[in-house]
Amino acid sequence: MTSTTPTTDAQQGETPARREHGAGLQYREARAGYLFVLPFMVVFVAMLVVPLAYSGYLSFFRVQLIGGNAFVGLENYARALQDNTFIAGVLRMVQFLVIQVPIMLGLALLFALILDSGRLRLKRFVRLSIFVPYAVPGVIAALMWGYLYGRDFGPFAQLARDLGTTAPNFLSRDLMLYSIMNIVTWSFVGYNMIILFAALRAIPSEIYEAARVDGAGEIRVAWSIKIPAIRPALLLTTIFSVIGTFQLFNEPSILATIAPNVIGIGYTPNLYAYNIAFIGREVNYAAALAFLLGFVIMIVSYVVQLGALRKERAS
Repeated sequence: MTSTTPTTDAQQGETPARREHGAGLQYREARAGYLFVLPFMVVFVAMLVVPLAYSGYLSFFRVQLIGGNAFVGLENYARALQDNTFIAGVLRMVQFLVIQVPIMLGLALLFALILDSGRLRLKRFVRLSIFVPYAVPGVIAALMWGYLYGRDFGPFAQLARDLGTTAPNFLSRDLMLYSIMNIVTWSFVGYNMIILFAALRAIPSEIYEAARVDGAGEIRVAWSIKIPAIRPALLLTTIFSVIGTFQLFNEPSILATIAPNVIGIGYTPNLYAYNIAFIGREVNYAAALAFLLGFVIMIVSYVVQLGALRKERAS
């Protein structure tokens, strides 16, 4: 006795023409997707990949008075590793990173938790007020704070004179780095707060309700539930801050016009590479400096990410 497997209507209707139509539809959808991505890819390759490749190419050469461009291999990189000005700038940015980034992210996290608590009045106004400094261009922010820091015309100095005291010299060699930290913190707290606040809003409210039923207060909920839940967002903002720290350029370059004896050409690695390229006319050496700075950023970002992953596994 033999049995036959019944065929469905879909199988009976599966004709070669229908299969060809389905394949054509998939092809058109894929082509439309590639066409949507194409403008981004063109800009990405033209503005990032090509300049990066050309910069890497330049870093292996040196311009000579006789003979023009000469291939020198890793000589520019070896020179950079022995350049005390470049190394001092990198170490200065490490100090900047260790002090400024925790303060900035701590304030951003605090503001995000306060906004997410739901107990703050005029929440939209407060959120916008914290975020507005990020909308101010970096050059304008540096000019504005340079005016505020001024010893002759700044409001801090005027207030100190009215009180019969002397205002601190915020543009002195000892305080300059901290003054720049203040500008960067003022500018980017709101940006990081928005990222953390968005991550907090994505946490299901049922978790909070269950914790409050068990008697947990707002501080306990924030410490035990909210902060662990937004670790990926905290890691993201940390990596962004690491990259931004080593790329610091606008603030020192603007303040250098006010305090030229304090901020030299190599105050930050990025500023040093710029001055070497466009003032010193050593484009090849500047390219090597830029690539070394990129390697430093990758290493520090990797260390931060690895430390966060180990801490997450341990917990």
